[in-house]
Amino acid sequence: MRDIAGQAVWITGAGTGIGRALAVAFAEAGCRLALTGRSRDSLAETQRMVEAVGGTAMLAIADVSDAHQVTQAHLAVAAALGDVDILVNNAGTNARKRHWADLSPADMAAVVDVNLKGPFLCSLAVLPAMRERRAGLLIHVASVAGTGIFAVSGPSYTASKHGTRAMSATINAEEGIHGIRSVCINPGEVATPILDTRPRPPSPEERAIMIQPEDIAAVAVFWTFQRLLA
Repeated sequence: MRDIAGQAVWITGAGTGIGRALAVAFAEAGCRLALTGRSRDSLAETQRMVEAVGGTAMLAIADVSDAHQVTQAHLAVAAALGDVDILVNNAGTNARKRHWADLSPADMAAVVDVNLKGPFLCSLAVLPAMRERRAGLLIHVASVAGTGIFAVSGPSYTASKHGTRAMSATINAEEGIHGIRSVCINPGEVATPILDTRPRPPSPEERAIMIQPEDIAAVAVFWTFQRLLA
């Protein structure tokens, strides 16, 4: 199997949970990393973990729901690493008051902006160079909530994850002829800090039997081999 060492990987939501596990896994595969999130301290901790496994990572602080911040982050990533080979749209959020009876317009917008608008903005940033090179991979961490209707997720999260799946499919439909591939990972419950926003957060015992962030990272690296180097 060919390796992916040297590939430039841009990961959003890299400060905690799945994003942090993704960074470590891609670092162990020899990739060059760019880490994006809103908290410099959290990203710096991920950077230290990447370095502990022999990897390198630069930080590009940004709120992925803000078009200007995404543009500036992408410019910084491209300046440091060159064109992005692999974009991992992982940043995600949910609201504690998430159901129709108590959902506010502000909470709805905050969830949709991060979960759906963010992947759109980051994808738009990297696609032109990928199109020119006729190569590139986009990985989107969505959810099983994007494949069906699960009451626990709330309407904003559910709609945003359905949208992410549709977005990924349209990238393949329009950009596949340019050598660009898009993969959507749709996990069930994963033991990450986003669970703390639930009206009733799961117990430590419940989290212990859930999918772990490292499991999703392993899937992402596997699909990178399968899709990018096929």
